[in-house]
Amino acid sequence: MTDVSADRPTGPGFQRRALLRGATVAAAASVSFQALSTRTAAAAPARPAPGVGYGPLRPVKDQATGLELLALPRGFEYISYGWTNDVMDDGVPTPGSHDGMAAFRYGDKVHLVRNHERGAGAAFTAPAYNPAAGGGTSTLVFDPDAGQWLESYGSLGGTIRNCAGGPTPWNTWLTCEETFGTTAGMRHGYVFEVASEGKGNPVPYTAMGRFNHEAVAVDPATGYVYETEDRGDAALYRFIPAVPGDLAKGGRLEAMRIGAASYDTRRDGEKSYGTVSWVPVEDVDPAADTVRYQAQAAGGAVFGRLEGAWYGNDRIYVISTDGGPAGQGQVFELNPATDEFRVLYASPGADVLNAPDNICVSPRGGLVLCEDGGGTEYVHGLSLDGEIFPFAANIVDLRSGTAGKNVTPSDYTGSEWAGSVFEPRNGDWLFVNIQSPGITFAITGPWRQGAL
Repeated sequence: MTDVSADRPTGPGFQRRALLRGATVAAAASVSFQALSTRTAAAAPARPAPGVGYGPLRPVKDQATGLELLALPRGFEYISYGWTNDVMDDGVPTPGSHDGMAAFRYGDKVHLVRNHERGAGAAFTAPAYNPAAGGGTSTLVFDPDAGQWLESYGSLGGTIRNCAGGPTPWNTWLTCEETFGTTAGMRHGYVFEVASEGKGNPVPYTAMGRFNHEAVAVDPATGYVYETEDRGDAALYRFIPAVPGDLAKGGRLEAMRIGAASYDTRRDGEKSYGTVSWVPVEDVDPAADTVRYQAQAAGGAVFGRLEGAWYGNDRIYVISTDGGPAGQGQVFELNPATDEFRVLYASPGADVLNAPDNICVSPRGGLVLCEDGGGTEYVHGLSLDGEIFPFAANIVDLRSGTAGKNVTPSDYTGSEWAGSVFEPRNGDWLFVNIQSPGITFAITGPWRQGAL
């Protein structure tokens, strides 16, 4: 583990929690991404040929329904589960709008906690923060040895627009509300914690900030939580808990500062910013949507819509879905031990990478980028030598039939990908969602033949 300064907590309580990480979220190998810095946003190549990664994409039938829902490279297969309106094992119909997700290992089973980006409406499960809010999380159980889905149930209700979030080293999922508003007299715009087995905590962590949350990533060396904000003039935050591993105890919210002024990153291509600093946010639970303005008044940096975040390769990765010279996305990399920060990759155009959103890191070190743009939606891989390539295409066209599923027959090929995460022990399965009509997939194949 990288050495950290004396003010980065390493006490016995946190070390105990950090050890849990080995049984839950896979630690990706530490690798060098220096090759990526040689790419320039001005290059603007066409979409790479499908053979760059694992080979050409071709339609593959779902083992559960027999429908051709995904296009994948040869040798890969998948099984769908948890479609919107499928009845879960607790008797509740599966909520729609599948989004962010994380995977945790329990013996020979994998538990996945899945977000549902829904708005106002009756809470679909208990416990619920707000009975008049329709978002929340559900939990799924998968047997990776048998390749079988086993069960699902609602795990947290009463929240709004649960978009992304992030796994913690202490075996929980932090689910984030991508909103700032009031529903039925109750404030929203918070982070909630959900156990990876059982139910979530319906009490918001107000000290982590009230703003248009997207995702979080936790540094296991310190317990610091890095938070993204989905606004066109966003800030990038970190939460320093009073007790690492116990976020309910509160803590301190800060925003990233680049240089001496409120630096604007929104049109930057690949570059290094050197060592960044952090400025405090004083009013973290405001009545108005002002957290980012407080940060930027103190010199905090400005970002384009910040989306996914993930910890891997001893780094924090953060996505801007509309940043970069082409306005088609940036991938940022932070070394949390040194606070060195850079733009790792900037999309040269929509034909290469079109509005990346959720992200995860493979146990083998490569990055998975989920598109949320226009036209056919892809899952991309970003290899260790700097190559970006399409790994999967959304070909969910249900106009000819839904195989008995209780969803509207329609063409869903333009729906976004979300929630990518690998099975944490050996990375043999990639789990991922298509938001509409709401489907979860488990994909397996010859991962070690390529970058992921």
